Amino acid sequence: MKDIFLMGATGSVGQQTLQVLASYPDRFRLVAFSFYGQVDLARKILRDFSPSLVVAGSKKIATQLQLEYPKVQVLYGEKGLQRAACSDYDLMVNAITGSRGLFPTLTAIKHQREIALSNKETLVMAGDLVMAKAKQYGVTILPLDSEHSAIFQVLQGLAKKDIRKLILTASGGSFRDKSRKELQTVTKEEALKHPNWSMGEKITIDSSTMVNKGLEVIEAHHLFEVDYDQIEVLLHRESVVHSLVETKDGALFSQMGASDMREPIQFALTYPFHLPLLGEKPFSLTDLDGLHFEKMDFDRFPMLALAFEVGRLGGTYPAVYNAANEMAVTGFLQGKIRYLDIERCIKKAVFEHAEVAEMSLEALIAIDHQTRTRVERWLECPQELLGF
Repeated sequence: MKDIFLMGATGSVGQQTLQVLASYPDRFRLVAFSFYGQVDLARKILRDFSPSLVVAGSKKIATQLQLEYPKVQVLYGEKGLQRAACSDYDLMVNAITGSRGLFPTLTAIKHQREIALSNKETLVMAGDLVMAKAKQYGVTILPLDSEHSAIFQVLQGLAKKDIRKLILTASGGSFRDKSRKELQTVTKEEALKHPNWSMGEKITIDSSTMVNKGLEVIEAHHLFEVDYDQIEVLLHRESVVHSLVETKDGALFSQMGASDMREPIQFALTYPFHLPLLGEKPFSLTDLDGLHFEKMDFDRFPMLALAFEVGRLGGTYPAVYNAANEMAVTGFLQGKIRYLDIERCIKKAVFEHAEVAEMSLEALIAIDHQTRTRVERWLECPQELLGF
């Protein structure tokens, strides 16, 4: 029996994680979870799984739940996440969206807990620090993203010294067939219609701008300890080949399957074993019309090119890229800026950034805060984005 602390339980990845946990009640026990504001979903999780600890997004919600569930320990906010990360469990599933996932992950590492990571921002912001701490405390970080899980699974049978290249595949998102000119008038509703995957709002927007793939490139650099020159991204519309590994002799190894996030989630939870997936989506190569791969057009998707650039620059540049994007996507979803202003916010933030003299966790947090403050000002005054 493995005790699980699930962060971000009411989100898309969190909900699919719960489906996996429910499939194997003899193997997994949900002892704690966090959520932000979806109280009704939180109540359902409390009824279905009977955890002993829950972290709410606000004090008001926490107070309400504590009255309803007096036997459950109810915490709230970022301090609540930190306290929960210190609690008694075996594996943390970090399915939070955004930078809030960083500190609880570091806390879990220091307490030598296993970590299944969906929160890209943790490694984008502080990959060097996080991976160094994981090595120090002997913690394995298991990837939940379909692309990184695919690479992780393929690498189980390969020697690291034999790797030539990691190839991440990208669906292209909601607007993969639109020109740059056509993007000037797209709406929030259009942006949230992903052709292949069912995901949360932020990650769906990130997929359309290709920021999501940029974050995955930076994450892959840290997870698998490869140079950026050894990472390639291909446009693959079908989302069947989830990623590939090329060895030095030119051989390509891939992991393929249905577009179902439960598969990489379950493998992270059951690693190193592959167990039956309850309600498995039918998948057969004979049902495919074909598989198509295209070179990535960096002019069409400039945010992916910028991700490689900030990744190579290192330091606090990836944190600036991430913070600016988080704020810009929120602004777009709130109707404050247009779709292409997301890119302008990120480019302006990166271009105007001055690197710190000495890299530290404190410096990262300060830069993250400063970037968010600047972008928040631009959201209220979008004309400042002209020229980017």
